[in-house]
Parts: sequence; structure tokens; C-alpha cells
Amino acid sequence: MISNRKKYGFILIPLSWLYGLVIGFRHFLYNISLLRSKEYPIPIVCVGNITVGGTGKTPHVEYVVKVLKEHYTIAVLSRGYKRRTKGYLEVFTDSSALDVGDEPLQIKQKFPDITVVVCEKRRKAIDILLKKTEPKIDVIIMDDGYQHLAVKAGVYLLLVDYNNPIYEDYLLPYGNLRERVHHKSKAHIVIVTNTPPDIKPIEKRIIQKKLELFPFQYLFFSRIEYKSPVVVFPGKFRATKYSFTKCKYYVLLVTGIANPKPLIEYIKRFSVEIFTIIFPDHYYFKTKDIEQIISRFNEINQPNKVIITTEKDAIRLRESPMTEELQNLPLFYIPIEIEILYNEKNMFNQELIEYVRKNQPISSIHYRKNKF
Repeated sequence: MISNRKKYGFILIPLSWLYGLVIGFRHFLYNISLLRSKEYPIPIVCVGNITVGGTGKTPHVEYVVKVLKEHYTIAVLSRGYKRRTKGYLEVFTDSSALDVGDEPLQIKQKFPDITVVVCEKRRKAIDILLKKTEPKIDVIIMDDGYQHLAVKAGVYLLLVDYNNPIYEDYLLPYGNLRERVHHKSKAHIVIVTNTPPDIKPIEKRIIQKKLELFPFQYLFFSRIEYKSPVVVFPGKFRATKYSFTKCKYYVLLVTGIANPKPLIEYIKRFSVEIFTIIFPDHYYFKTKDIEQIISRFNEINQPNKVIITTEKDAIRLRESPMTEELQNLPLFYIPIEIEILYNEKNMFNQELIEYVRKNQPISSIHYRKNKF
């Protein structure tokens, strides 16, 4: 991206100015109430960013779900990025990623007891969710809704990538920003994601200073915690002979995510050598792609070899062509979870729980109080 900036800056900079004018005018229309943001009588938690990809929205949404579902009935609302359908759809554990999107399906399969819906028109989706009586929804988590001005959430979680800080970035297409940096002021909680666990306190203070947050904004730091590899087709492939804590493997990494570099660093812990096939983010695998994966794997002339992918890619690989051939291979995905750093987990969790508690409709307070 940096090399492209140098090479095509004379074209990209004017386009960024034009893009800035367009989004600025859009905000202006909302500020003077020619366009209106709608508020709802239900707590809405929005998890989003102002950059293109790579901040970890889905695992942070999952973290918020885990925090709140112990106390409230949850609905997750997503637009279902790159799905091949339109309109409002409820996501079920056996839904197709092509119909509902890979990330909403991943969330539903991980939390089958919550409601997950997709709809490009967020207002329409919220109106439908509010009419649900079974289950009666207590709180809506809006995935990737920071730029969706038509809905006014009660609390905004803004994700900022440690490796690509917004204060050093530029508007699209010259940079990666979807919004001007000062629009971070809408956030109630700012989370610096992908943080190395060993950064020094002075670096934290430098980041906080450069972010120029307001006194009402909370700042937290998080990192991705990688878990032990899990077999993609558990009913078809016996993985008992594989031990990623005791053995090292020749790894073929197959992934279609925005930023695979942290994953590659983690895989180095149990690999002798890593071979990669990198696809675009949210990529739906075709027959020729599966043939390429199998061919590349067979070219690794070593007995201790495996294929590793991500949890999100595993969702799409299970629906890809030639799944029977894939089921016979040592194909694993690596689950991830979010860790809130520096002993601030309880504080973060309590902020979320308290927001929802204080903004519950009066009619539902008695109904939910026995969940605490």
C-alpha cells in the first residue's frame, strides 16, 4: 500500500479529497437533520471501525456476546458482507455462508442460543427484532455499524489496529480510512486491537496521547489469543495422531483474511516450514482453488504435513466444491478469542453490562432481574 501511495499518489490524493468531501457532506446532512438518525427503545451496542479490514471486528463481537449473553437475550445484526442474497434473513446453524455471509454464520454456530440476523437495511432489521416475542430481545449488537448513521446506537465500540494506527493513516483510496479521524469522537469505548502483550506503559501513554480522546471516552487494549488447531471435518477425519504441542509440521496455510501476518507468526510455533496460498478476504472457494490446494499439499514431500486455515475460512471451505476430497486431508482451523489486556477485563465487561442494565425498557426489568 505504501509503495502504491508513492507510485500513484498524484491520482490517489485528489480522489481522497473527493471522497472526504462526499462523506463530509453526508455527515452535514445528518447534522442539520435533513437526514435523521433513529433511536430505539432498546440498548444497541455497535462494534465497528473507521478503517478497511484487519481490526478484528468478528472476534470482538463474539467477545461482547459472551459478556452479555449471561445476563440478557442477545441479537446480533450484520449486513452479511458478500452474501449472495438481499433483505432480512435470520441465520441458523445450518444456513449457507453464501446466503447469510461467513461471519454471521460463524457467530451463530459458535453461539447457537442467540439470535443472529442479516440485513443491509439496519432500521428494517431492528424494527423486525423489536416485534419478536419469542425470544424477547434485550439488546442488539450491531456488527460493523460505525458508518451507518441512519441508526443511533447507545454505545459505540471503535476498534483501532495497533499496527495501522488511524492517526498515521489517510482517507481512501490514498489510505485505509473510511472516515476522517475526528469521527472517532462518536465512540464511547476505543479498543486498540492486535496489541503486543509486552508493550511498555510509556508506549500505552504515547498511543493514548496521539489518539487525543475526550475525557468521556474509555481506552482499552486487546490482543488475539490463538487456540489449538481444530479439525475442519471432525466427523470425517481422525485427528488423534496430530499433536501441535509435541510435534512440528510442514504447514500449508490457506487463508482469505485481511491480515494473515499475525497468524503466520503464531503458526511458526509448531511448524518446520510454512507454505502459503493467500486468497482475498471473504473469498468463496471454487473448484480450481480446491484443486490448487490439494496439488500444493501433495507437492510437500514430507510425512508430517498439515493444512491450516482460519475459523472464518473453514466456514467457506465446508461449503466449497470437492469437500469429499478435502475431508481426507489433515485440514485444521485455528480458533481465536479476544483478550482484554492489563487487568482491565472486568472494567470493560462491567461497562457493557451496566450500559445495558441502565437502558433496559421498564417493562422488561422485572422479567430479567432474576438472571443476575
